[in-house]
Amino acid sequence: MTMSRKYILHMITPQVHVSPFDVNMALDAGFDAVMPYSNVAVNEVQGLVQDAIFSRSVKDAKRTGIFICGKDAPLALDMLDAAKAAMVPPFEISVFPDPAGSFTTAAAMVACTEKLLKDKFDTTLKGKKVVIYGGKGIVGSISGVICAQAGATGVLVGYDGVGNVKKRADDYKARFGVDLIPADGSTDELNTALLADADIVFCAARAGTQVLSEEQMATAPQIKVVADANAVPPAGIAGVGLHDNGEQLKSGALSLGPLTFGDVKVKTQAGLLRAMCETEKPLYLSFEEATEVARKLVGIA
Repeated sequence: MTMSRKYILHMITPQVHVSPFDVNMALDAGFDAVMPYSNVAVNEVQGLVQDAIFSRSVKDAKRTGIFICGKDAPLALDMLDAAKAAMVPPFEISVFPDPAGSFTTAAAMVACTEKLLKDKFDTTLKGKKVVIYGGKGIVGSISGVICAQAGATGVLVGYDGVGNVKKRADDYKARFGVDLIPADGSTDELNTALLADADIVFCAARAGTQVLSEEQMATAPQIKVVADANAVPPAGIAGVGLHDNGEQLKSGALSLGPLTFGDVKVKTQAGLLRAMCETEKPLYLSFEEATEVARKLVGIA
């Protein structure tokens, strides 16, 4: 009797626990088993990956995957590189980093913004200035990279000054060849000044923290779209509702709420996890692939 081989996803995290959210998503997407590995360092990735690839035949490699968790985007990308380097063709398996859901969230936020720009203004991100509050965080900084790759100017705003966001901008310049502008958002006055020539505003700051008031937004009526990733009251941008999908704020900008692009994020992550189960050859997935999926989901690709 021949038994069907199980679909197994190995979840690697540098933290104490993997995310229950990701475990649920993986099982619902089609994996039969999810195995967590916690407190993993980059130099331990090779051994884990090679244990996974050599324990199954080449034809069963497509039934095996690595998912990289955590809350640090550069570290997750380093782990992705380490996993790729550990492969020994033809023994290869799929790998997908999505630390704290940041890659799929950033992809969904950008795709929904692009959808509004297309439908309401007949334009794209190309040539636009995108100011991103919470710019050193994983959602904010990755959304900046995606916007820059689409031809926009991305400004990463740091609440604690310019130093940390500059390090993040320099890192992504080295990794992806994109230019991101670091900016100081340590005071309300500085945050307001950054709105003066913005076309689009993203807020991916700490949950439950209002970054921009209605009065601040009123100083910049030229802003077309704002998107707020914060689902914990108060909103990061005053007036943004959880389910907003093009509602107009008092400033005139069109609003995207966290649950609107959050729905696209969940569908994007589910789609990529299913792709890992269905593929005939190994997949290396990251925020670029997540952006492609999110754009298709909103109907602009």
